[in-house]
Amino acid sequence: MRILVTGGAGFIGSHLCDALVARGDRVWCVDNLHLGRLENVRHLEGTEGFRFLRLDVLDATPLDALFREAEFDAVFHLAANSDIRQGGLDHDVDLRLNFLTTYRVLETMVRHDVRRVFFASTSAVFGDAGDTLRESDGPMRPISFYGASKLAAEGYLSVYADNYGLKTWILRFPNVVGERCTHGAVHDFVERLRADPSRLAVLGDGTQAKPYLYVRDLVAAMLLVVDRAPEEFAVYHVGPEDRTSVREIAEIVVEEMGVTGIPIEYSGGPKGWVGDVPSFGYDLGKIKALGFVVPRTSTEAVRLAVRRILGRA
Repeated sequence: MRILVTGGAGFIGSHLCDALVARGDRVWCVDNLHLGRLENVRHLEGTEGFRFLRLDVLDATPLDALFREAEFDAVFHLAANSDIRQGGLDHDVDLRLNFLTTYRVLETMVRHDVRRVFFASTSAVFGDAGDTLRESDGPMRPISFYGASKLAAEGYLSVYADNYGLKTWILRFPNVVGERCTHGAVHDFVERLRADPSRLAVLGDGTQAKPYLYVRDLVAAMLLVVDRAPEEFAVYHVGPEDRTSVREIAEIVVEEMGVTGIPIEYSGGPKGWVGDVPSFGYDLGKIKALGFVVPRTSTEAVRLAVRRILGRA
């Protein structure tokens, strides 16, 4: 297949490009390098079937030219701001990078008769709604601009799917960890200890608990949903059954970096920042029915991610 991956040089997008190229697809990886990094896909340069373009999907003219040239079969739309805290500080960020990018991609798809789209969504569309979130649960009440922009994008995907016959896959991610990440508890704790191994500062009281999924396991789930989901408009949740607390993550990072015994200093309060959902879990019945089995627990994913970031696994 001829596939466009937006946000393809990012944390998750680059791993998706790896998997698509490995299975023989022709991949156009586009990224404006706002959060993506060229080094994430440098190893793919020169590989048959792979092409990288520095391109902002909000820029309609070059995006239109690319669609005209490449004649894509499908789009994996991952271009987004994935830093919830940044969106809380600058309210334009999620509007532009999450919602308007989706609108621009959908408009261009329709204009060039591309009828298959995968969208990377999030648990944040629900807000602080409980511990066993099902795909059909509602009403949704996001508490971050990130979640609100992703929910708005899901709404537009629904309209385009109905009005223009787009086959659509929406996968709501949990917290994703692994090498090439740019932010999040695991990444941030490692970087803080690299800068100062004598102490670790942690936002919140450490009780925040969420499911963590290793990035390559997520990519496997993405491809399985696209290959097997029978619905024309498919919405699925993915993640492990268990959750890992911020306190546990801090302890794992401290242990893996060999600084056991240092003080771990918590700022206090149930949330790490404004818009943070301190705890959630997914009902995974739908994706299990497709045959997807998560190969490791949340805590195992965290430990593997730390080791991969440190170059030890």
